[in-house]
Amino acid sequence: MRLYASRPDHRLGQVLADVGLLAWAVLWVVVARVVHGAVLVLAEPGQAVEDLGSSVADSMGSAASAAQDVPVVGDELSAPFDALGTAAGSVSGAGQSAQDAVGTLATVLAVVLVVLPVGWLLARWLPWRVGWVREAGAVSRLAGRAEPDLELLAARAVATAPLPRLAALPAGTGAAWRAGDPAAVRALAALEAGRLGLRLPAPDAAGSGASTPPRSG
Repeated sequence: MRLYASRPDHRLGQVLADVGLLAWAVLWVVVARVVHGAVLVLAEPGQAVEDLGSSVADSMGSAASAAQDVPVVGDELSAPFDALGTAAGSVSGAGQSAQDAVGTLATVLAVVLVVLPVGWLLARWLPWRVGWVREAGAVSRLAGRAEPDLELLAARAVATAPLPRLAALPAGTGAAWRAGDPAAVRALAALEAGRLGLRLPAPDAAGSGASTPPRSG
């Protein structure tokens, strides 16, 4: 499977596109990490509330235990402290809930900041790259056979190549192609391969795509 073109200019464009996609992904991962850290700062008040609630609950628990040791009225004295300890526990739980909410928000924002921009670019890059790989593979299979089917590539070039590129071919190429001239067939096939940044194999390596006309006797 071919991933990059043979021609340096075309290959450079592909490499730059691939590197650009990677750099774009890294950029948004860094941005997401920064935003995640910035949002987590909002959890600090919740942490403070949780710590305060826990401290007050511990203090009230100790006070309630000490009050229960008072003879006769110990239960009555410890009741207010127990109530304050329970309230402080509720405050501590609220602080923890606030931290959990901020943590969830930070995570969701970080994921969105990565998925949306990277997915947007990937949705455009992937079809382009996969399409090129499939077309380049097809050209390689046609041109790399023991008897290359360059006529198919030539017909494709005639049907789809831009007119300025066809006009740049030597005069009479179209008529020569219709007559089955090997040079014309190869010129048109090379035009189609060049659209993908590929080069046809040398005629002595994979054949010219048409048999050499017999010499007149």
